[in-house]
Amino acid sequence: MIRVFQADDHAIVRDGMRWLLRGEDDIELVGEAADGKTAVALIEELHPDVILLDLQMPKMNGFEAIPLIQQASPNAKIIVITSFNDDDHVFRAIQSGAIGYLLKDTMPQKILQVIRNAAAGQATLEPEIAQRLLDHLSKSTKTDKPLTQEPLTPREIEILKHVAKGATNLEIAQQLVVSERTVRTHVSNFLGKLHLANRTQAALYALREGLASLDD
Repeated sequence: MIRVFQADDHAIVRDGMRWLLRGEDDIELVGEAADGKTAVALIEELHPDVILLDLQMPKMNGFEAIPLIQQASPNAKIIVITSFNDDDHVFRAIQSGAIGYLLKDTMPQKILQVIRNAAAGQATLEPEIAQRLLDHLSKSTKTDKPLTQEPLTPREIEILKHVAKGATNLEIAQQLVVSERTVRTHVSNFLGKLHLANRTQAALYALREGLASLDD
């Protein structure tokens, strides 16, 4: 069962999401909040698997809430669901640690799929958003790239390529014939070496470095 928490200051949005999730056998809505401050407190108590987070909320906005959520519940996957489609909001949310970014007019079945992907550790970005992020990263100078004193091992690079294609740890483990725990260790290692927050940032890094492409 995927335990989901939603934070949005619009009651109609919360009602709609509650209705959507109610019909799914593998997804349970465990809590909700109308402001960022309450969301952080409840998330610390409930430890959901996936968090659906609005960016514009009273008391504490989504950007302020993300690092606090990560401290309160490090294993939770954050999906931003917002009406903002401009580059500043997209880039800042992903850089802060969101694993997915959806607009509020996203089709219901797509939202459900992104929730399931996030619970499995798989980053999800709309192709248009991914391309915009890639274009943004491509304009960065070399000094902006994540620095590492220790180069990635061939195995870490191999797994990074799979992550960039959206594969989960289990799928990578099955393809490479290793344990899921081994894959998880390698992912943790290369995230640490590259000073990246999550798999979404790792995927974008792989795209920028030519280790993967949007056509894969």
